[in-house]
Amino acid sequence: MKTVATNISGGDAARQALESCISKGGVALFPADGLYGLACDPLNERAVDRIHQLKGRDDGKPSAVMYFSPMAMRELIRDLGQKVGEAVGQLLPGPVTLVVPNPRHRYPLACREDRSRLGIRVIEGPLTGARCPIFQTSANLSGEPAPATFTGVVPEIRERVDLAIDGGRLTGLPSTVVDLTELDETGAWSVLREGGMSRGDLIAALGH
Repeated sequence: MKTVATNISGGDAARQALESCISKGGVALFPADGLYGLACDPLNERAVDRIHQLKGRDDGKPSAVMYFSPMAMRELIRDLGQKVGEAVGQLLPGPVTLVVPNPRHRYPLACREDRSRLGIRVIEGPLTGARCPIFQTSANLSGEPAPATFTGVVPEIRERVDLAIDGGRLTGLPSTVVDLTELDETGAWSVLREGGMSRGDLIAALGH
């Protein structure tokens, strides 16, 4: 199927276009909170493979599942322990990716080799309220910087997606990745990647 990129900037139109694209098995270019990303149905293996092809190679790294409303992830929250569930409520929506226990092995295409752990995100912005969870990764060729502007996305990606949403200039900061998988058992948490949320804000929310 030949893909046609479409620029959509309005909130309602963008949400509807994203939901339609994802439901049909397409790949979308979209503005997250800090950087532009690629999105597809997290349960559609063909669409996930296509994202890896767009990026140039499959690096084997796990990806996050992103939601655009806290209510959309309520089923997943039921699987979490009390402390992790409370931490998710405190930190999301926000510029963080939370690695949480995944006892039901949800979204194996995002988890990759270790299905006991899952990265999750909830962001605010023009796409808030979209009802579809998405498999999300940065919109860059493998090994290249992730773009903070729509025009910064290389043509090899921008012109080959099914939907392209122009959200203007973003912050340029990746999400802070926080491992919460031991929080309920030991109270421990760790930062796997520095980014848009400071360590001080994390300490204020989670304790030392």
